[in-house]
Amino acid sequence: MKPGIHPPYGPVVFRDKAAGSAFLTRSTVTSDKTIMWEDGNTYPVVDVEISSASHPFYTGTARVLDTAGRVERFERRYGRRGAN
Repeated sequence: MKPGIHPPYGPVVFRDKAAGSAFLTRSTVTSDKTIMWEDGNTYPVVDVEISSASHPFYTGTARVLDTAGRVERFERRYGRRGAN
């Protein structure tokens, strides 16, 4: 990597506002807010709206859409394509 052109890469805490969970990782994102982490060190904290802790796909609460039923209902209303 070329020196001097990349942003600093360091530890950051991402806090999920929806689930109330947080995780420590490394990132180039910065923040003015800080948090005291479990290891006793202070890290910058970034609040996120959704993460894998609260996303329906990862938590198993995702709803499956009935696309086949919607297509059939559309075809009943408007007919199949090329049926003329």
